[in-house]
Amino acid sequence: MATRKTYVVEHLDPELGPWSMLEYVAIAQECSSADSAFYLSSVSADLSVPHELAAERGIIIEHHSAEEVFADRKHRVCLLDPAASVDLSPEDVRIFDVFLFGGILGDDPPRDRTSELRKKGYQGRNLGPVQMTTDTAVRVTRTVIQGQVPLNEIIYIDHPEIRVDEHESTQMPFRYMTNDEGHPIMPKGMRDLIKKDSEKSIEDLI
Repeated sequence: MATRKTYVVEHLDPELGPWSMLEYVAIAQECSSADSAFYLSSVSADLSVPHELAAERGIIIEHHSAEEVFADRKHRVCLLDPAASVDLSPEDVRIFDVFLFGGILGDDPPRDRTSELRKKGYQGRNLGPVQMTTDTAVRVTRTVIQGQVPLNEIIYIDHPEIRVDEHESTQMPFRYMTNDEGHPIMPKGMRDLIKKDSEKSIEDLI
């Protein structure tokens, strides 16, 4: 029997903004549908987690770090690392059970938030050269590992423009997977958030 896969986002920020909340809800829902687990680790005890996120069936909110939670199977943990020399592949399904992300991945410009996790000595895998949002990175990883689809066969859209109103649009500085209509897959409510806060920079939203 195959081991259930676990996806872990190490929440490295003292706050939880609306952008991250929408991403985490999407990850929780998709992992639940895929019969996999989603941990949000290193959540500060002082952080008030919104009910909308805490109530999601597919999420486990953990105040301890991923290093502590998965100490007994460190050799089965894969760190998704932009600096890794090896790309994630379907064959990794036999090597790893836990996939660790150093959120927030969706910074623009990218900040090396994975560096602290890299120091822990985890085996690393790369998802490609273009920056992804956190939910996209988890979605891509799950597609490769559970869907057994190679990275180079996944259909992406890079830096899509999101129309804000009749006259203006905002270019997103990230890579996304596409749906059947060729549109970027985003969390429910994300487009509305982008439109609502179009006067703010993407960094302010994150």
